[in-house]
Order: sequence, then structure tokens, then C-alpha cells
Amino acid sequence: MAKGRRGQGSDTDELPKAKLSIANLKKSLRLFGYLKREKWKFAVGMFFLIGTASVGLLFPLKSGSLFGFFGSSEGSMEAQKESLYQVGYLLLIILLIQGVFSFGRVYFFTQITESILKGLRSDTFSRLIQMPMQFFSKNQVAELSSRMATDINVISEAFTINIAELIRQSIVGIGGLVLMIVYTKWEIAKWFLLIIPPLTIVSIVFAKKIRSYSKTFQDKIAEANVIVGESLTGITNVKTFTNEAYEISRYINKATEIKNFGIKYGIFRGSFFAFVITCVFGAVFFILFLMVDLKIEGKISAEEFGRFMMLALFVAGSLGGLPEQIASIQRALGATDRVFELIDGQIEDINLTVKTKDLPGKSGEIEFKNVSFNYPTRPDFIVLKDISFKANIGETVALVGSSGSGKSTIASLISRFYDPINGQILVDGKDSREYSITELRNKIALVPQDVILFAGSIKDNIAYGKPDASMEEIEEAAKKANAFEFINTFPDKFNTLVGERGIQLSGGQRQRIAIARAVLKNPSILILDEATSSLDSESEHLVQEALEKLMVGRTSIVIAHRLSTIRNADKIVVLQKGFVLESGNHSELIKNEEGLYYKLSKMQFEMT
Repeated sequence: MAKGRRGQGSDTDELPKAKLSIANLKKSLRLFGYLKREKWKFAVGMFFLIGTASVGLLFPLKSGSLFGFFGSSEGSMEAQKESLYQVGYLLLIILLIQGVFSFGRVYFFTQITESILKGLRSDTFSRLIQMPMQFFSKNQVAELSSRMATDINVISEAFTINIAELIRQSIVGIGGLVLMIVYTKWEIAKWFLLIIPPLTIVSIVFAKKIRSYSKTFQDKIAEANVIVGESLTGITNVKTFTNEAYEISRYINKATEIKNFGIKYGIFRGSFFAFVITCVFGAVFFILFLMVDLKIEGKISAEEFGRFMMLALFVAGSLGGLPEQIASIQRALGATDRVFELIDGQIEDINLTVKTKDLPGKSGEIEFKNVSFNYPTRPDFIVLKDISFKANIGETVALVGSSGSGKSTIASLISRFYDPINGQILVDGKDSREYSITELRNKIALVPQDVILFAGSIKDNIAYGKPDASMEEIEEAAKKANAFEFINTFPDKFNTLVGERGIQLSGGQRQRIAIARAVLKNPSILILDEATSSLDSESEHLVQEALEKLMVGRTSIVIAHRLSTIRNADKIVVLQKGFVLESGNHSELIKNEEGLYYKLSKMQFEMT
């Protein structure tokens, strides 16, 4: 049963963490390479960061002086007020200076982060889009998109918030402890040092365990929601097979599991709250009790009491926040590893500066010589076995056969989405691997069965075949593809938005947009992968007519299940289980009553 998404919680909580080792920290330094000439901003940002932490330590030290005015009888009221205002002005100046330092820290770290992220985003997408097809056959596109967005967001948070906060809280925590020892009585400071750090560590362990319980609890709730979603989505199947009792049982079992785990989770949370109330608040009360006792005995002043309390609050807050900052940085280190894994991945040798143009000289002859192939993800299953055939310049070669016989694989090999494990694929008498990928693919156009359009305008989608095409060229391509007429029926004509994946257009309209795109590219080799198989009769007629115009003068590889559409092909290659069983034109193959082509033709004729 599929596992649903967690109903609550952040996706970043689920990211694996990397250890805070020297090796991992060294890897992360590679990020600073994206700063180039802006490294001075990092130095300035660090200056402001250290400044805001250092100035911040003065605030609890000086604000503690305010407690000295309670119960003080030294001097006149005017003198005490003057002293009070002096302390107030000093604290105001400290806050203003800290505000300036805080703004400077955020300003420069934001610039640093955005410079790094721009470089990371550009490099990651540039490398990702150039990955070979076998990479995408092993990795889900949705996962890659999510991973890219989430990982870079985690790195952004680390540079903008977490690293700065870790350094700031460390300075405040350690500096506060030092000031506490220097400016307060040892009788009090020693108890703080002996009690608070151990309690903080125990609280961190408790909190970490609670987060783990919470994630598991949300997982179980999500699993229950999956059962509800699947049952209601497939309600027709549930009722057809009278499986209401089965679905109720599944949900009740999951609900019981949630209940039992929820009780266990509640006991653990209750224990944590009991620990906080009893131990943490008890420790605070104990230290406060000792301080009051020392005050009664006259061993500490009210000012020392206030200074200690303010420092204690700042130090406790900093120590309590450190684990979360460290965990966030660990997640950022893991995210950095994954991003650089994509950036360092093996990419195709693509020339990004070359514009679409045909190869010089003759163009379009394709020959398969004893080609065998298996997909990298299925090494034990040979898809093509010793395949040989030839398509001369301008010929139409049709590939027919049952599903899984290797027709679409041949199309992928021509475009060099993959390379054969044995044999050769010759283009104009030259091994296709000797061409650059850009040079080879520039002369190939594909019109697939399931056309995917980009969520822009009709004009943008047609121009995808030639991005620098003029409006006149786009309109001419639309006319040749039998698309001009239906495009002009829309109020916005060529500026009509097609929606995500072209959902606003019908299947036949999408096919004709794809054909117009291929016309605009003006390829030497045309691959038609069952381009009309899912259309109604009227749309099929219009699309087939457009395809016939497009095929004139071009070497065409046509994959078809409807044999009526390829009767006029110059050559028909019949495939079965990866082998070539027959080869010839329609008239030759139909005479062989023992052949597969004859049987397929007869079967389709009878069904028609």
C-alpha cells in the first residue's frame, strides 16, 4: 500500500543529516567558490556578526545594574534618578548599536546567500538538463525537482539564519558564562554551572526523542489518510467487489495502531513536562533561593543579583538554541552533498552555443548494423537482438510489431538517448557516436504519441523548434501542420495559452502543434512514434495529412500500430521480441501468409 505524505511537519525535518566532521566542513567550503569577487562581503558580515554578539553581552551586564536601585537608600532622589537615566541612556545606546550591527549582519549575509544560491541554482539546473536519459530512467523527475528546491532552500536557511545564529549563540553562551564567573559570586555561579548545563543536555535528548515520536505519529496518521483516500477514490471498485467490510477493517486496524502509539506518545510527553516542571523549574527556584539567602546575609548586592539573573537568562537561552542550529547546519551539509552530487554528475557532451542547423553534405541516411541493446536499469533483459536495417535518404521506414518488440527503443537509439551495447548505428555512413550529440540531434525531430506542450502560448510552443524564428515562419509552419485554421478560431490566436502540458487543447490540436514545431525545425530525419494512434477519425485525417506534408524529402522512421497508415512506406521492418522477422514493402509482406505482418494485417482488418 502506498505511503502518503505527512499531514504535518516540515519536509526539511526529513532530510538526512551529515556529521559535523572536518571532511564535511571542507566540502561545504566549496560553496564560497560562488562568491568569487564578493568574498569581502563575508568578512564584513562576520565583523557585524561578532559585533552584534559582543555588544549583546553588554546588555545583560549593564541591565543588571537596574536591580541596584531597588531598596537603595544611598544619595538623594535626584542623584538616584540621574544615575538611573544614565544607565537607561547607556542601555539605549547599546540597543541602537546592536540594531545597526544586526542590520549589517543580515544585509551582508543575505547578499552572500543570494549570490551562492544563484550560482547553485544555475549550475544545478544546467547540469540536470544535460543529464543522459539513463539518469532520468533511474531517478523520478518529481523527486529531482523537489530535491533541488528543498535542498537549496535548506542551504539558504543555513547561510541566512543558522550559521549566523550558531556563531552568535556560541559567543553569547560562552561569553555569558565567563562574565557570570567574573562578575558574580562563585557561590552562585558554581551552582549554575553544575545544574543548568546537565539539565539542558537532558532536555535536548528528551526533545529529540519527542520529535522522533511526533514524526512517527504523523506517519501513522498519513497512512490512515491514504486508506481513506484510496477507498473513496476507488469507491466503484470497493462496491463492485463488495469490499466495504475489508476497507472498514483496514481503517479500524490502523486507527487502533494510531491510538496505541498516541497513548505511548502521550506518556512520553507527560514525562517530559513533569521533568521540566520538577527539575528545570526546581533548579531555577533552588538557585533563586540561594541568591535570596545570600542577599539576606548581605553577601551579595541587589545589583549583583540582577546582573546574575540577566546573564543567566541570556546564557540559558543561547545554550537551549544551539542544538537546533547545529541540527539545521547538519541538514544543510547533507543538502550541500546532494546538490554537488547533481552538479558533479556525468552529463552529455552538449554544445550549448550551437544554433539549429543541418549537417553539411548529404543528410538523413540511417543504417543499423547488428545492433543489440539493453536498458541500464535492466541489464538482464536484452531489448534488441542483432538488429539490421537501412533507411536511405528521403525514404519512409515503418517499424511494426507487438508491444515490447523494441520499436520505441530503436527511435531512442537513433537520437542517441542511449548507445547500443553491440553493433553500430550509421548516420550518412558514419558511426553516430562519432558525431557530437548536439550536431546529431539538431537534424532529428520527434512527433510522439503523447505530446507534451509547455505551459505558455501556442506561439511559444511552435517556436520551440526554432527559438529565433520570425512570426512569418511560425505562421507558415502552422499552415503546413494544418493548425493555422483552428489557431485563428481562438480570440488570442497564436498568443492563446495552452495550459499545463497543453491541457487546454484537444489531442489532435496538440499533435498539430507538435508537427508545426517539427516543421519549423526543418529536420533531415523525422521520427513519428504512433503519432495518430490515440486520435478520433477526423483528427487523425488532419494529422495524417500534415504528417505526409512533413515527410516529403525527409528520412522518416514511423512507428505504428495501425497498419493502414504505413501501407505506402518504402520499407516495413517487422519486429518480434527484439528480432527482425521480416522486411519489405506492404505488397511484398502481405503475400507471406505465414508471416507476422500478414497475421497482424488480417487481425486489424477483421476488427475493423
